[in-house]
Amino acid sequence: ISILFLILLLFLSALFPVAFSCCTKISEEIPKGILRRVERFDVQKADGLCHLEAVILYIEGRKFCVSPRIKKVKKWMKKKRLHIHQKRGRRQRRER
Repeated sequence: ISILFLILLLFLSALFPVAFSCCTKISEEIPKGILRRVERFDVQKADGLCHLEAVILYIEGRKFCVSPRIKKVKKWMKKKRLHIHQKRGRRQRRER
């Protein structure tokens, strides 16, 4: 029975990969200095399979779900996005 369950779980995760990676709980606080260690981040919308807005921070292979309403997180994401857009703009200019 456990093998059948495992096969079913693998099948479902292949069909609906997002459902198994949704944040179900979020932290309303973030420890000081944690944002410096973030390798990448994703924004989870409260639509589709995920029913909770969250910012997913990836640090050393681990996933942390935090509230997108935390002022520090908002400011950090804005800074990161601006930095990414600036890098893309430079690359595009060089290619012309």
